[in-house]
Amino acid sequence: MLVKKRLIDNVGILTIDNQSSLNALNYEVLKDLKKTTLSLLNDINVHSIVLTGAGDKAFIAGADIKFMNSLNKKKATEFVQLGHEVASILENSPKPIIAAINGFALGGGCEISLACHIRYASENAKFSQPEVKLGLIPGMGGTQRLAKIVGKGVAFELIIGGQMIDSKEAFRIGLVNKVFPKKSLMEEAIKFSKLLSQNSPEAIKKSIHCINQSNENLFSSGLSKEIDVFSNLFETRETSEGLKAFVEKRKPDFR
Repeated sequence: MLVKKRLIDNVGILTIDNQSSLNALNYEVLKDLKKTTLSLLNDINVHSIVLTGAGDKAFIAGADIKFMNSLNKKKATEFVQLGHEVASILENSPKPIIAAINGFALGGGCEISLACHIRYASENAKFSQPEVKLGLIPGMGGTQRLAKIVGKGVAFELIIGGQMIDSKEAFRIGLVNKVFPKKSLMEEAIKFSKLLSQNSPEAIKKSIHCINQSNENLFSSGLSKEIDVFSNLFETRETSEGLKAFVEKRKPDFR
């Protein structure tokens, strides 16, 4: 399993453990994340969940680009639809899910964190949506969720600029709720999760539902459009060049 689970009191800990590629996303990781998350959601002993990455370098360092470079439009659609499915499970979980971002949260990693209800970051955390540098767009909800969380202007800057920001800037723009020293990140995430156990489970569930319902129809259509645009790009020269250039460790020639 590339996603491991454990229980600390009534807090379920999900750890993405694909350290050889900085916990990057591929089919196997997403399938394991879906399966393991659902198992915790169905466990009556779990009141809340903390999602983090194994090791000391990355939460999720995006999608596996070598894997992405092998995809055609059909396979890209299947991959990104699975990513959307996982993100939807996280976002609509009746149990609070806290992302404990302990390093790089790039591309799909940032998008997975956006689907969590609360984001705590370590001081060494880094964030970006660098897809435009590969001839792509964020494909796992980033074009929709990022704007809802930080506002359209900042979302434009991050998505079409593709630049990386540190945890201090992420906190300033509202991308993360709090920043902690690396050694105390998990302790703080678990501490808050335990605090939630004192509150009404039904009231928490209904609160999450009501917050998520704001502009839901527009949001859902936006997510569907994102999947179509992302997948169609796999039939273009620029995307092919961007992915190939990354794998070959050279600058892409988009123009």
